[in-house]
Amino acid sequence: MRLLLDQDVYETMARFLINLQYDVVRVAELGMAQASDEENLKKALELNRVFVTRDRDYGNLVFVKGIRSGVLYLRILLSSINEVHAELERVLSLYDEHELKSAFIVIEADRHRFRKIKTG
Repeated sequence: MRLLLDQDVYETMARFLINLQYDVVRVAELGMAQASDEENLKKALELNRVFVTRDRDYGNLVFVKGIRSGVLYLRILLSSINEVHAELERVLSLYDEHELKSAFIVIEADRHRFRKIKTG
């Protein structure tokens, strides 16, 4: 699974994903720490990666602006990080990479919502 992590994703989450053997790249590693949300999402598409963020504005980019990139939106507080880690791990095991690249998934402590992105 190839993931692109937004600037706002906690370092503990990045290490968690790396420890699970996922191919993780942070936007900062690409020199995009100051890039716009739209640029970041387009970069995920270009690199064929699922985008991971804590920023709810990506829903607008996917569903209103039509940037058809898969997004894992983490609704997470430091107090719920372990529960969100567990739910994220569950999501990554339930869905294959193709499914994740064509969905917007909201991940919270102990639950998630999967919304398919319409193509065309």
